[in-house]
Amino acid sequence: MIYLLTAVIASFLGAVCGIGGGVLIKPALDMFQNDGASVINFLSSCTVFSMSVYSIGKEFLRPSQKIDYRSMIPLAAGAAAGGILGNRLFRMIRDASSQAGLVSGIQACALGIVMVLVLLYTLNRKKIRSVRIESSAASLLIGLALGTMSSFLGVGGGPINLAVLYYFFSMNTKTAAISSIFIILFGQAANISVTLMSGVPEGVSFAILALMVAGGIAGGIIGRAFNKKIDETVVDKMFIGSLIVIIALCIMNAVKYLF
Repeated sequence: MIYLLTAVIASFLGAVCGIGGGVLIKPALDMFQNDGASVINFLSSCTVFSMSVYSIGKEFLRPSQKIDYRSMIPLAAGAAAGGILGNRLFRMIRDASSQAGLVSGIQACALGIVMVLVLLYTLNRKKIRSVRIESSAASLLIGLALGTMSSFLGVGGGPINLAVLYYFFSMNTKTAAISSIFIILFGQAANISVTLMSGVPEGVSFAILALMVAGGIAGGIIGRAFNKKIDETVVDKMFIGSLIVIIALCIMNAVKYLF
C-alpha cells in the first residue's frame, strides 16, 4: 500500500507542478522502506519511465506544446549517454561500499544539495537573466550532465531539468515541462536497459512494480486534470512546497543512513 500511495501522490504532485514524480518517489521510499538503494532505484526509474512514455505518447497523439527538436534531440542523446554513465557510477560506488546504507546516504545528500540550489533559483528566477543556447555540442553536454545526475540519483530529474531549461534555453513553463519529460524518457530508458543487462536487482517484486507503474500513471492523469483547473500562482506555491518536502526527506534520509 505504501508503494502504491507513494507513486500516486508523487505523480499527482509532479504532474500538477510539472516536475515529474521520480524526484519525490525516490526519497519517499528511502524514508519509509528499507529495500536497499538498488531496488528503490529500479522501482523509481521504471515508474518514471512509464509515466514519461504515457505523457510523450499522449503528446504525439494530441500535441498541446511544441517540442523544439533542434535543441531537445541533442539534450535527449546526451541524457541517454548520461543514463548509462550514471548507472555505472551508481554501481561502482555501491560495489566499493562495505556499508549497506552508504549509497542511499550519498544519494540523499547529493539530491538535497541539488534541490536547495533549484529552490534558490526558483525563488530568484525573475531576477536572473536567462540565456539561449544554440550549440548542439553544448546541448549534448548539458543533457549528459542531466542524465548522469538523474540516473545516479534514481530520479527522473524533473525540477533539475526545469531549472536548466528555464536558464539555458529561456523556455516558458509549459514548454519546459514537456521538454523535461522528453529528456527523462531517453535518460531513464538507457538507465533501465543497462540495469536489465545485468539482471533485475535482487529483491524486486514485480507485483509492487506493476502497482507503482499503475499508480504513477493514474496520479499523473489526475494531476494533469487538476493542473488545468487551478491558478498558476497556486502551481508555483505547490512547486516550492514540493521542493521543501523533498529537501526535508533528503535531510532525514542522510541522518538515517549516515549517522
